Amino acid sequence: MKIIPFPDRADWPALLARPTQDFAEIEGKVLPILQKVKLEGDSALRDYALQFDQIELGDIAFETDAIQDAENKLDETLKAAIHQAYQNIRTFHEAQKQAVEKIETMPGVVCWRRSVGIEKVGIYIPGGTAPLFSTVLMLGIPAQLAGCREIVLCTPSDHPAILYAAKLVGVTKAFRIGGAQAIAAMAYGTESVPKVYKIFGPGNQYVTAAKMLVSKEGIAIDMPAGPSEVAIYADDSAIPSFVAADLLSQAEHGADSQVLLVSTSRRLLNSVNITLSTQLESLPRRDLARQAIANSKAILVNSSEEAIELLNDYAAEHLILSVTDSEKVSESIRNAGSIFLGNYTPESCGDYASGTNHTLPTNGFAQAYSGVSLDSFVKKITVQQISESGIKNIGPTVEVMAEAESLIAHKRAVSIRLSSLS
Repeated sequence: MKIIPFPDRADWPALLARPTQDFAEIEGKVLPILQKVKLEGDSALRDYALQFDQIELGDIAFETDAIQDAENKLDETLKAAIHQAYQNIRTFHEAQKQAVEKIETMPGVVCWRRSVGIEKVGIYIPGGTAPLFSTVLMLGIPAQLAGCREIVLCTPSDHPAILYAAKLVGVTKAFRIGGAQAIAAMAYGTESVPKVYKIFGPGNQYVTAAKMLVSKEGIAIDMPAGPSEVAIYADDSAIPSFVAADLLSQAEHGADSQVLLVSTSRRLLNSVNITLSTQLESLPRRDLARQAIANSKAILVNSSEEAIELLNDYAAEHLILSVTDSEKVSESIRNAGSIFLGNYTPESCGDYASGTNHTLPTNGFAQAYSGVSLDSFVKKITVQQISESGIKNIGPTVEVMAEAESLIAHKRAVSIRLSSLS
């Protein structure tokens, strides 16, 4: 990693900038795909499967037997690991449920809010070089807990772990389609694929563009997304081999993954660089990781305060704090998708099984977005009930305000009730 010592504050925006993509060009390629699926339905999905994946797609849906039999194709160790992850993720997300609490804002005026699961949600799981069955758990479990009536899965992968995870989380329909065309299918509906109300899941730049485009037409999406990223703040209490391993665990996602290391210690940065090179060579995905590391930065700063300010500006998807008093330091972090504290909390645990959700805002969107949670799969509906004494108490306030806004019918809706009680 290239070490950048004590950069000027004015240079931070350029240092922290993510690689830019020509979104206009990408959208220009994606838009015709969306339109074709919207107009031609299943026929378009079969055409694109042949064009992009060289697959003659017969039945678009996964057979029920394929999902049921997936369990038999997994070894017991992996099944046990998936079950443990399922339990931890479910436990964490189940605790996010909120009991209905009725609030009397003034005598006779009672307001409350209840959560209702989004009826139809879509989950996209890419094919690519890694079978992301963990993402099926991360998205399917909160959907399951929220009580979503339809959970639709689209994936070009038939990996048994993906199908087994789909069964565990209660996926109601699963389809063997990928890419922008899968997003289109869930957004518009086809003869086989039901239209959903909200789409979740990661994907490449074409999938991301498709999600952004359909969101302009009123289809909700989980969040804007980009390449996965990690930032690590480490001091002399950090263990260099641990830090290097965390950097590489992110870098192996792909050549466009973002990796940032920040420290007040030059010695630590040098030590990480040495062990990084050694660990890199033993990775099966070292070519991808090497490209990501080549584009990464190690930034030497003057103080902890400066490090925290820089990290808040960066707003990382994943932020590892391998520093003394890491929990106290974390209280100063305002912008991050998920935070990992101390030497023994690798990002990998959050990616798979600790319980928190790994679907997180990237590309600086952690400044305004949260990661996926139970709330992502529910709507909050407010309810209120006003008694006779309550309308007498609140009515005059509403009358005055409505008249001031020249909305006399609003005023009358109150006045007529007050008159009936005189």
